[in-house]
Amino acid sequence: MSLEAECLASERLVQKALEEGINYFDTADLYQQGAVESLLGRAFRGNREQVILATKVGNQWRPDGSGWDWNPTKEYILNAIDQSLRRLQTDHIDLYQLHGGTLEDPIEDIIETFESLKKMGKIRHYGISSIRPNVIREYANRSSISSVMMQYSLIDRRPEEEMLAFLKNRSIGVLARGSLAKGMLVSKPPASFLNYSSEEVSRVMRALQSVSDQEHNLANRAVHFVLDHPAVSSVVIGIRTEAQLTEAVSAGRSPALNQADLKILQNALHPNLYTDHR
Repeated sequence: MSLEAECLASERLVQKALEEGINYFDTADLYQQGAVESLLGRAFRGNREQVILATKVGNQWRPDGSGWDWNPTKEYILNAIDQSLRRLQTDHIDLYQLHGGTLEDPIEDIIETFESLKKMGKIRHYGISSIRPNVIREYANRSSISSVMMQYSLIDRRPEEEMLAFLKNRSIGVLARGSLAKGMLVSKPPASFLNYSSEEVSRVMRALQSVSDQEHNLANRAVHFVLDHPAVSSVVIGIRTEAQLTEAVSAGRSPALNQADLKILQNALHPNLYTDHR
């Protein structure tokens, strides 16, 4: 398939997702050097108001395309958003997210920059994408972020220790990514993951299989485990094929886990904990 044909197929896929009721689309200026933003801009031309568009900023591609560097400066953010708006073919971004972050960043400048973008009408809300508790606390306590995107799944339950309750108490939504653990909870053979051994991952898989059936497959139940937590506003899933879209739509329309099945999944392993950036 040619690159042009692949792009057209991807545009049709996200358009079909919107037709099926999915209206939140999350990307970043980093992805394929902005090409994914351009794809979404073309796909939603004419029905922009039906879509919640989210993108991210902070990783700057090197001029030679060899990689990217972390750049959360005010100057870069103000330039990057105009490029994102152009590629997305819109005059505003619904959710603009800092794509990472450390305690060494100029946090006050970053917050002031996002607040100024809100006043200018270029963004509606802003948030961060981070798995670092110390960074999340700083932005939650010092800014008006609307969301935090973090990794959360049956085999990455680190947010349960503190972060989920912390954000829920501050009315900051959690966008959960990695709910299928890069496919390990769906189709890949069990292997060690974070601080879990392959045998511990196998134990989770057996528990997941025990609560799944033909109507509610492994992916469905894994997603619902994440959605069950009241702090989670949305599960962000990568969709590359129509089959994956069908699974995502089915998960959105299917009932939540019952309490017995939820307990089986919760008890399969002791939750792991953050060891860095606490």
